[in-house]
Amino acid sequence: MASTRDIRRRIKSVKNTRQITKAMELVAASKMKKAQQAALAGRPYAELMSQMLAALADRVEQSQHPFLAQREIKVRGIILITSDKGLCGPLNSNLFKLVTDIKTPAKYAVIGRKGAQFIARTRRQLLADFPANDRTTFADVKVVAEFMVQQFLEGNVDTVEVVWPRFRNTLVQVPTLMPLLPLSSLKEAIDGLVSDAGLTPASTPRATDSQMLFEPAATSVLEALLPLYVNRGLYLMALAAKASEHSARMVAMKTAKDNATKLLGDLTLEYNKARQAGITQEILEIAAAQFAA
Repeated sequence: MASTRDIRRRIKSVKNTRQITKAMELVAASKMKKAQQAALAGRPYAELMSQMLAALADRVEQSQHPFLAQREIKVRGIILITSDKGLCGPLNSNLFKLVTDIKTPAKYAVIGRKGAQFIARTRRQLLADFPANDRTTFADVKVVAEFMVQQFLEGNVDTVEVVWPRFRNTLVQVPTLMPLLPLSSLKEAIDGLVSDAGLTPASTPRATDSQMLFEPAATSVLEALLPLYVNRGLYLMALAAKASEHSARMVAMKTAKDNATKLLGDLTLEYNKARQAGITQEILEIAAAQFAA
């Protein structure tokens, strides 16, 4: 049996660990709430854009736009969204398993340091890596989207796909591979845009009796709107990924805190037994000494 001094030292260490994990749990819960609110705040904008795309669908020749042109897929372009930091349970490892299942030639752009480390470790082709800030802004994500769109238009990659943790609820984050480009039709853009955040089932575009007027022309509006669709879609995914990260970290820290509490109870019981055994041994020694005298 360990000495009481060793047990006291372990108890102190476990108490410190429990205090740290509790603080990290509270911080992650606060950040998770803010990330969910940010993702939900973008829903009305996404729904309005989907209505505009629906109004354009019957007025333009869709095959004329490069985002809608189908071509042979030789090299896939994949955006991997991970976290910068660890301690978020199996969130990143589940994404890495999904990437490992990709056997076709692919080039990667990564958001998050953990993803960049994984791509370098597995010797996959990395085009660029970007930081995953806690405050995900549209400007930060737009840089990533425009970089991959440029790679797509130049022919360096034949698709733009996103691997990210889709947020279902606080306990469930589903690793998802979603194609972004090329689009087979504007209907695909409409269906994908309003569900990218992954928080709740998105509403379908509302039918309207009013006739939308596009100036200078519907084709010009489409050329401006589709790049914005790609930027906005990736932004919603990044917001949902950040909500998934904070949720996973909160759950992981709560589990660690609960385990520390349980371990602390076991150590306290062991300490009391050791102290009681020591006291009993001292009493027996005193009694034996008096009997011998």
